[in-house]
Amino acid sequence: MKTGFDTRHYKAGMGAFFLSGICAISAGIVVSILRDLYHFNYSFSGTLISVMSIGNMAALLVSGLLPKMIGERSTTLMLCGGYFLGYLLMALTGNPVVLLFSFLLAGAAKGCTANKCTILVGNNAPDRSKALSLMNAWFSLGALLCPFMISMLQKRNDRLAMAGVSTAGVLLWLTFLSARIPRQFRASGSGKEAAGEAFLKNPVFWLLAAQMFFQNAAEYVVNGWIVTYYKGEGILSGSTAAYTVTVQWGLALAARLLLAFGPKIKKPYRALSVMGIGLTSMYLLLLRMHSAVPALIVLGLFSFAIAGVYPLTTACIGTMTSSASVGILLSIGGMGGIIFPWVVGIVADMSGLRSGMAVNLIPCAGIIFLPLLISRKAEKNLHGNKKHY
Repeated sequence: MKTGFDTRHYKAGMGAFFLSGICAISAGIVVSILRDLYHFNYSFSGTLISVMSIGNMAALLVSGLLPKMIGERSTTLMLCGGYFLGYLLMALTGNPVVLLFSFLLAGAAKGCTANKCTILVGNNAPDRSKALSLMNAWFSLGALLCPFMISMLQKRNDRLAMAGVSTAGVLLWLTFLSARIPRQFRASGSGKEAAGEAFLKNPVFWLLAAQMFFQNAAEYVVNGWIVTYYKGEGILSGSTAAYTVTVQWGLALAARLLLAFGPKIKKPYRALSVMGIGLTSMYLLLLRMHSAVPALIVLGLFSFAIAGVYPLTTACIGTMTSSASVGILLSIGGMGGIIFPWVVGIVADMSGLRSGMAVNLIPCAGIIFLPLLISRKAEKNLHGNKKHY
């Protein structure tokens, strides 16, 4: 029986996002390895991560434009090769200029992979919310496994660890190659809304982009600053700090599997608000912790609460799904992940890190209230469309 879904594309999207979880999250660990090998200062080490973010955002934007010139297949294979080439260059040289270029390539691969996997999975699943939650669960699993993989390889050789991540990049590229991606993707729906760039005129899309901005901001502040904050407060030592990645991605994986295999979410915007209440509550508790074990538990609960916001928000774009719409949605989200960690640092310099961390309550609260506004706007659009028939 034909379902209209391409299972080859669906499986390729799942597999590629798992491998992207390994490659993307490995970057922070690799920066630490490079710093020890070549004695880079903190400023240059931070610049490498920033350049990766720039590559990520650039790829998300060009993923909606470049396919019109060279096609979806060529765009995907060209940009996603950045994981392989980028980490290979990291393993081969300590030249600062080459390393900046290599992190730019890895960032481009990350952005392109997120864009294409969202389309491959979202357009080939009967239930977008569950499918995208499962896809992000695969990413979480890759992120969870990558520290153990790198640690095992690093025991033999530091460069072998980076070469191992490069190998994962080769497998990701081969996954996309085997998927036989068409020259051009078609929008996932039909009619005017799904055609061309009509999504740009839809206020619901821009509100969803704002929601993605808040999600990235809240998550990246915690990912980037929580260990520094807890160490500064004397809550975590060097040994316990290493468990933060395991706790975060382990609970994120559990949450995304629950979304993928649990009851169907009938009211996604209400679910997003509930998630916002949960993560905001956990974040308030994060700032009040005084000992390691409770701190790690609350950190895990925060990760559990926020894990579903990204896939559920992405699923809500529905028939507007295309390379251009997904690229813009994720790039706006990426801006939140760049701006708010930076703002936290500025406020921390002026008033202390506790005050800086409190700034993150703004996007946390936004995740609670914005879905309510999106729900009202979506209902108005629905009623407005019915009047035309």
